[in-house]
Amino acid sequence: MQDVSTLVAQAREGRPRAVARLISLVEGASPQLREVMAALAPLTGGAYVVGLTGSPGVGKSTSTSALVSAYRKQDKRVGVLAVDPSSPFSGGALLGDRVRMSEHASDPGVYIRSMATRGHLGGLAWAAPQAIRVLDAAGCDVILVETVGVGQSEVEIASQADTSVVLLAPGMGDGIQAAKAGILEIGDVYVVNKADRDGADATARELNHMLGLGESRGPGDWRPPIVKTVAARGEGVDEVVEALEKHRAWMEERGVLAERRLSRASREVETIAVTALRERIGDLHGDRRLGALAERIISGELDPYRAADELVAGLTEG
Repeated sequence: MQDVSTLVAQAREGRPRAVARLISLVEGASPQLREVMAALAPLTGGAYVVGLTGSPGVGKSTSTSALVSAYRKQDKRVGVLAVDPSSPFSGGALLGDRVRMSEHASDPGVYIRSMATRGHLGGLAWAAPQAIRVLDAAGCDVILVETVGVGQSEVEIASQADTSVVLLAPGMGDGIQAAKAGILEIGDVYVVNKADRDGADATARELNHMLGLGESRGPGDWRPPIVKTVAARGEGVDEVVEALEKHRAWMEERGVLAERRLSRASREVETIAVTALRERIGDLHGDRRLGALAERIISGELDPYRAADELVAGLTEG
């Protein structure tokens, strides 16, 4: 067993090994997880969480790396959670942090962690909310969460980030995708990366057109900007940072940031509660109570919904 208070103190001092151990406790659903979260609770709330999402191949990792450089120029501590597909053999992340952003690996003001989805849908790892708390408590000013790149269903980042950035690239069919529901409805800032390619202007125009369809914005409402970048050369990245800061200021002025964080905390509590309940139900396989309810369904005495109600009532009372 590791001494949680010591790990938390060391993480606050910026020691990467302590941060790594805390996130490992989170990912592994350690028996010490509750102790970790209790110790971190008073230390969180200071970080600005930015989510980056988009279809595979748009340059999310390159853009994330460029944003790290831009924020480090402002002397801000940056945490990065790069969510990767899971290995079917080990369950670990298929891509590693040092491979993806090696230029920042030796910077003490940057902490980069690859996390595996482990079968979790929606583009994020199941432990991402708690990992964000670890980086927040460790003193990161900005936390960049790069999603796995699963395409149109990758919308979960909108519920975990303060600001969501949707990346597109010309020549990848994203102009057509703009008409579809999914990730192109969740952006607070849109980035057309690889803007040195043919079709970048057309992609930006079509995106701007789609954003104007079917939306009724009142005076003072946020209008998502569209920024063109060549992240590999650092072009346009300062404009992305400027757009992010404008969105943050707008949210703070109108109370939107507090609302988003309240909703995020509510969903986190709900997820933990549902997971705990699911685990208790899973433990019932072969249990007499479950078998008895199944027999009553077969006999016509109960319908499945009433049986489920009785089961949940029994679990919550127990």
